[in-house]
Amino acid sequence: MSSPVQERSGGAQLGRALLLLLLSLSGCASMEVIVPNQIDALNGTTVKIPCTFTSCYKMDELTFQMNWTYQETRNDTEEMFLTYYRKRGMVPLRSERFGERVMFAGNLVKNDLSITLSDVQLDDEGIYNCYVKNPPDRIQGHGIIQLNVVTELPPPRDSTIAVAIGASVGGALALLILSMVVVKCLRRHRKQDLISEEKMEEEGKLDAEAVAEEGTK
Repeated sequence: MSSPVQERSGGAQLGRALLLLLLSLSGCASMEVIVPNQIDALNGTTVKIPCTFTSCYKMDELTFQMNWTYQETRNDTEEMFLTYYRKRGMVPLRSERFGERVMFAGNLVKNDLSITLSDVQLDDEGIYNCYVKNPPDRIQGHGIIQLNVVTELPPPRDSTIAVAIGASVGGALALLILSMVVVKCLRRHRKQDLISEEKMEEEGKLDAEAVAEEGTK
C-alpha cells in the first residue's frame, strides 16, 4: 500500500508529464534568446545592451540560471561580469574592466535580461554573451552581441536632394492629376452640350412636323 507522500509524489510527476505533453502538442518551441547582432556605442556615453528570451515555462527562482560574459574576440577567454543568484537576483561581479559601470536594466517577470554600460570606453569594445537556462528547458540559450565603440557618430544624411526630388515628383503628380480632372470635366461638359444640342434639334424637328401637320388640315 502506497503512502500519502508517495501518492502526492506520483501525482506531481503525473501532472508534470501531462504538462509536458500539452506543451509538446501545442507546438511550443524550445528556448530562444533574442539579441541584436551588433551595437554601436559612442565613447563616454551610456549604452543599453538588450537580451530577452522566450520559454515554454515560467521562470523558477530556484532553478533559473543566467550569466553575462565578455570577451575581446571569439578566441579569448570569457570574463563573467554579471550573474543570477537565488533569492538575490541579478548581481554584478567584481571586474577590473567594468568596475561599477554595469547595471541590470531588465525585468525578470518579462524575460528581459538587458543591461546598461555607463561611461563607455574604447576598451569595452568586444563580444558580450548572454547565457540563459530556464528548466525544465534543457537547452541553454545563448545570445551574442558585438559592441563597437566609436569616437563620433556618423553625420546625418543630407536629405536636401531627396526632399527636392520628392517635391518635384509630388508636384508633377499633382499637376498630372489636376490636368486629368480638368480634361475629364471638359469632356463631360462637351458631352452634355452635344446632348443638349441634339435634344434641341430633335425638339425643333418635332415642332416643324407639328406645324406642317396643322397646315395640311
